[in-house]
Amino acid sequence: MSHPPAGGYRKLKSFQVAELIYDLTVRFCSHYIRKFELKLTSVARGSLEELRRDYEDFLRQRGLPLLPPDHPALVRFKAKRGATLKAVQAWVAEEIEWKHTDAHGPAPTATDRTCRPPSVSAPDRPCSSLSSSALAANAALSPLNLACHLLDRQLAAQARHSETEGGFTERLHRVRSAARQFHFPSPQSTSSTQSTRPLPRKFK
Repeated sequence: MSHPPAGGYRKLKSFQVAELIYDLTVRFCSHYIRKFELKLTSVARGSLEELRRDYEDFLRQRGLPLLPPDHPALVRFKAKRGATLKAVQAWVAEEIEWKHTDAHGPAPTATDRTCRPPSVSAPDRPCSSLSSSALAANAALSPLNLACHLLDRQLAAQARHSETEGGFTERLHRVRSAARQFHFPSPQSTSSTQSTRPLPRKFK
């Protein structure tokens, strides 16, 4: 059975439509992000929340652990400050390799001792029971939690700014109103100016 050549997905209609949506979104944001920044940030926050729940459901449905922020494996992950997919993959591989070799490897470090109570044997300790899928899901949840936190702060700041300064439309309206007042004074101000003008001599 023959397989399609590599890269053939670019000819799929679904890929072409998704690529078009991406291009349209980039152009849309470049033109209208100021006006809809609060709305778009809210949408991004909601999308990240849905993705976070999907990862949590993945762990729950498979009986895999949702690691707390201070779990030794996550502490090591955060210490690496990985910002790319390759960095996360390398961390997962290191954790798996460490799990397989720890029982016969060098003496445990201080971090290892915090991970394994003295009464727990090496094969059964919590740090060594994590599968690659559990590690990958928890690795995704770590930056997701951070992103949600940062977006919450951004939304709060944008809401405060909107309350004090108004949105883009309101600010534009104020600028236009001020410009009209400068170029075309109101009839009332014009009449009051004319009434205070001194009369010609022949009418005195």
